[in-house]
Amino acid sequence: MKVIRTRKELEEYVAPYRQAGSSVALVPTMGALHAGHISLMRRAVAENDITVASVFVNPTQFNDKRDLEAYPRTEEADFRLLDEAGVSAVFAPAVDEVYPPEEAEREKHTFDLGRVAEVMEGAYRPGHFQGVAQIVSKLLRLASPDRAYFGEKDFQQIAVIRRMTETEGINVEIVACPICRESDGLALSSRNVRLTPSQRAVAPGIFRVLAESVGYSRDHSVRQTREYVESRVNALPECKVEYFSIVAADTLEDAGSWDCADRITGCITVYCGDVRLIDNITYRPLQQA
Repeated sequence: MKVIRTRKELEEYVAPYRQAGSSVALVPTMGALHAGHISLMRRAVAENDITVASVFVNPTQFNDKRDLEAYPRTEEADFRLLDEAGVSAVFAPAVDEVYPPEEAEREKHTFDLGRVAEVMEGAYRPGHFQGVAQIVSKLLRLASPDRAYFGEKDFQQIAVIRRMTETEGINVEIVACPICRESDGLALSSRNVRLTPSQRAVAPGIFRVLAESVGYSRDHSVRQTREYVESRVNALPECKVEYFSIVAADTLEDAGSWDCADRITGCITVYCGDVRLIDNITYRPLQQA
């Protein structure tokens, strides 16, 4: 596996593959890799001729400096996992390489992300999705991939990235991959390492409530289901719901009823102690019991 540190190196690495007509995959990450990330890598490797991963903790998508500072950084372990997964190259630049001071003025750009970036995470983390769009657009233009892979745990982020590629005219297939979970249901996240033992024991209750609420939704309204989830998650020790939204999956607009869209998803953010966890679940179409 080749380790690439500069934008120029990345462009030079990918160029001959593009010229030869080989398929190129990109899997953007912020490192601190876990089995969920590796599932993305393995799928990308299986479906493409070469796979480029990125490992870069992007400062522009953190609206809380403390969160940025606390984000785990495990580069050596990350590289080992990527190599074992069959990744062809990893792009792991310094911040000044991605955001050179001399380009700061020229690169100021507000992305047209539309309504999908204004709700849920967009409302609680101002500027977050502009930062996501900034780094992902850079990576897509540098690597020129045919496909880019993202995990569905970040459900809203995928909608935002799809919107960004459309408005920016970036020709790439965005591949959404299913959430990977621990055996007890907790969605895999780099933030999970920050949970205390007692919090780690409680955190799987978030998904347990979500899963139970699907059955509850069969004979209760959207509002009743939302209240059901919020009250039960808030009853878990050290857990506090920041928001829980039940939305039309394509537009992310609040679902007024279960028949307002073909696909309806519940998206939740919970503070477990001071660790911010996100998850989501599909309500419609209902799976056969």
